[in-house]
Amino acid sequence: MPFMDQLYSHALRLTKNSSDAEDLVQETYLKGYRAFSSFKEGTNLRAWLFRILTNSFINNYRKKQRGFEEEDFDEVDDLYLHRRLGSIQNSTLGMSAEDMLFERLTEDEIKDAVENLPTQYREVVLLADVQGFSYKEIAEILEVPDGTVMSRLHRGRAKLQKDLLEFASKRGLLVGSSQMNSYEELLPEVVGVGSRS
Repeated sequence: MPFMDQLYSHALRLTKNSSDAEDLVQETYLKGYRAFSSFKEGTNLRAWLFRILTNSFINNYRKKQRGFEEEDFDEVDDLYLHRRLGSIQNSTLGMSAEDMLFERLTEDEIKDAVENLPTQYREVVLLADVQGFSYKEIAEILEVPDGTVMSRLHRGRAKLQKDLLEFASKRGLLVGSSQMNSYEELLPEVVGVGSRS
């Protein structure tokens, strides 16, 4: 079946449970099969299946939570983050501070940080940074405006960056002064997708 591995990987990140992820993928293919007559030839089949999966997740799993907690990440001071990130030393020639920091963090620690994002941000971060969807495709999948996608992606990345920075600081992984850019290049490898395609 087309895109099964990608759909399962995304479902697992959303549900945090392999059994629920399998059920969600099965439901996605069943709904896709039933609604295949509504699929428009020449459009993106992958995005269409991800939209079905995401809608099924929203209908089945988010209702259990009766809404999500809205956190105000607007208050995350970007200047503060950049100043703190600027304090990471690039002590190994040819190795960026980002590479040094992520070399010291385990994959599980990074996966935990992603999984601890609020659902609305985790969905967008995974679709953009792991699955490689464009803003427009994500907006279609989630049925939200492009601006909402950009906002959630910015907030999700900022929270992830802040959480990883705090974790690294607690572990004593931050030293000296240099600059770390972001986690985005490493994220697809860490969550098991390999590369953005």
